[in-house]
Amino acid sequence: MKQLFEILIVSTKLGLTSFGGPIAHLGYFHEEYVRKRRWLDEQGYANLVALCQFLPGPASSQVGIGVGVLRGGLLGGIFAFLGFTIPSVIALILFALILNGMDIGNAGWIHGLKIVAVAVVAHAILGMAQKLTPDLTRKSIALFALLATLLWQTAFSQVGVIMVAAVVGFFIYKEQKEDTSSSIQFPLSRMAAFVCLGLFFGLLIFLPILRELTASNWVAMFDSFYRSGSLVFGGGHVVLPLLEREFVPSGWLSKEEFLAGYGAAQAVPGPLFTFAAYIGAVMDGWAGGLLATFAIFLPAFLLVLGTLPFWESLSRNPKIKGALMGVNAAVVGILISALYTPIWTSSILGPMDFAFAALLFSMLAYWKLPPWVIVITGVIGGYLIGLFG
Repeated sequence: MKQLFEILIVSTKLGLTSFGGPIAHLGYFHEEYVRKRRWLDEQGYANLVALCQFLPGPASSQVGIGVGVLRGGLLGGIFAFLGFTIPSVIALILFALILNGMDIGNAGWIHGLKIVAVAVVAHAILGMAQKLTPDLTRKSIALFALLATLLWQTAFSQVGVIMVAAVVGFFIYKEQKEDTSSSIQFPLSRMAAFVCLGLFFGLLIFLPILRELTASNWVAMFDSFYRSGSLVFGGGHVVLPLLEREFVPSGWLSKEEFLAGYGAAQAVPGPLFTFAAYIGAVMDGWAGGLLATFAIFLPAFLLVLGTLPFWESLSRNPKIKGALMGVNAAVVGILISALYTPIWTSSILGPMDFAFAALLFSMLAYWKLPPWVIVITGVIGGYLIGLFG
């Protein structure tokens, strides 16, 4: 029990202080779990990060879950997840409840948050494109993903694009050299892993059927958030277009409410996937926020528990790495598509907005200011633009 309490304390400290997105989170984790506490070695941590980058879902949260499981078993994983996630969940649910019933569509500070989203996603694209599309082939995959998701906006477009990119990468990059690997001692059996994988795919197939049979709003919410958590490659920023297409066209929340929450999510530490808590709370109060959080993170749990026992052998397969390279390139195109719609089209309405977005981007990308400073500047600037613009 003492070990579990330690996991909870350490992960809560990370949940309260880890600003800067998934890549920064991995740096915080490395400092705390590897260098300071030595809960696992450098190679074991690198292997865990590689697995979670390969899986769909929130990579940094999955690494945290994996570290917790390796340290304290299944309960350790749950405690690590709760500590890292709950602070931002509470903050975003409170934000949603404060906004509930307010006419936020024309509020200047809300418009400022929407412009913050432009700067943050543009910065994410720039960094990811440099790393994930270094050659002409992967640039071409990114372009295909951009065109497909921009011109074919359906619930299945992202999944289809990711599958095509995986196949292309599988054949083009199948001769990639393997990296050094070391074993990870995982406290669950392969049988338990098969059960988790079976549950993951079973829910993915069964929930849409149950949704049609019951016509229940709660089942529909659970299905939408679970599917979003299951099918998002590339981390929190990529969940934006998928959640937007799930909930805005259906009328569950307005585009203004959606983008206001996305801007607010940049101001809190912890995983960006907790944005789902905001959406759920807008739709159905505290209970909706908690349901959304559970549903969107459940696939991350099931996938980590279901794949870690097999990762050592899979990680040596160059064809698997090739498929992942294709998927990562497609993620860049999906991000550019998301930058245009819904973010740019709803946020940049004139020269003043564009100038302010350029300022916020420079503060983030060149002056290296922390994200919460960008968010506060966005709120104040949006308010002033509303007054004098």
